[in-house]
Amino acid sequence: QVRLVESGGGVVQAGGSLRLSCADPRRTFTNNGVAWFRQAPGKEREFVAGVNWRGGDTAYADSAKGRFTISREYGANVVYLQMNNLQPEDTAVYYCAVGRSAAASTTQSNYRYWGQGTQVTVSS
Repeated sequence: QVRLVESGGGVVQAGGSLRLSCADPRRTFTNNGVAWFRQAPGKEREFVAGVNWRGGDTAYADSAKGRFTISREYGANVVYLQMNNLQPEDTAVYYCAVGRSAAASTTQSNYRYWGQGTQVTVSS
């Protein structure tokens, strides 16, 4: 059973930065793609960023390009999402997800395991 531990959320002013972490204490997602999704109040969950199993291939939503960076070290059990220049529209619960394959997929159905989420609130 995969257990994901997310951390790093919080409250930040517009223009600020946060770094989210997704840890896998049991080291079960070493060979899988990992992604971050988010869900704002009243909205559907949406893809933010994904990385493949080796960390060499990434994918981003248009809203994240140029501001967010997803990273992982090959063989490591932690994936990071560095978020810069945060805006109020980035306010959401951010979820880490482990893929069914090694790829960095943008499709929710390609992700099998999900974390509990971490709240990110950006004030104007």
